[in-house]
Amino acid sequence: MKVILLGATGMVGQGVLRECLLDPEVESILVLGRRSIEQHHEKLREIVHTDLSDLSAIEGSLSGYDGCFFCLGVSSVGMNEEAYRRVTYDLTRSVARTVAKLNAKMTFIYVSGAGTDSTERGRLMWTRVKGKTENALFEMPFKAAYMFRPGYIQPLHGIRTKTKLYSVFYSILGSLYPLWRLLFPKYVTTTECVGRAMLKVAKRGAPKCVLENQDINNLCANRS
Repeated sequence: MKVILLGATGMVGQGVLRECLLDPEVESILVLGRRSIEQHHEKLREIVHTDLSDLSAIEGSLSGYDGCFFCLGVSSVGMNEEAYRRVTYDLTRSVARTVAKLNAKMTFIYVSGAGTDSTERGRLMWTRVKGKTENALFEMPFKAAYMFRPGYIQPLHGIRTKTKLYSVFYSILGSLYPLWRLLFPKYVTTTECVGRAMLKVAKRGAPKCVLENQDINNLCANRS
């Protein structure tokens, strides 16, 4: 299997990349991003492209892939809806259109979030925009499209978030993860689990297209 990964510098993307590199069924990983991940591996190839909203200059390098893991995202804190929509809905849709055009048999997996509103009419701005993004992806001509909606994600294996606000959050709550997992198993997961679940879905599909946190954990726990 050959995959494209966006958002490899982020916490979730780092976890997905780690699992891809460890998986013997993954033949190659193309990391596409605005800056280098500064990592080397025989299965890894990287394209640094400043404007991800326009991939026309590199289309020749984006065909022949079986899956696309879209882990790119930003916090909505301090952003108005128009700005958040540009970097969430507009950017994701633009990338998806390009890779769908070039890869008819591709499975596209998008990391959304718990609480995303598919009706696009929710009270919270980010839930509406994420819901609109999910709906747009379902309309793309992919072999299949899946939306991952994790809750709290615990970083493992030395992975860290690069978002300052989240870094403070994880430094405070991270030590309590065993307790969260015990008390709220349906709402917490790990970077490892998200990565493994995404790979499993890309290879074998899933019974439903919107996967909530518990679905992600179940996929991760099932080794078949």
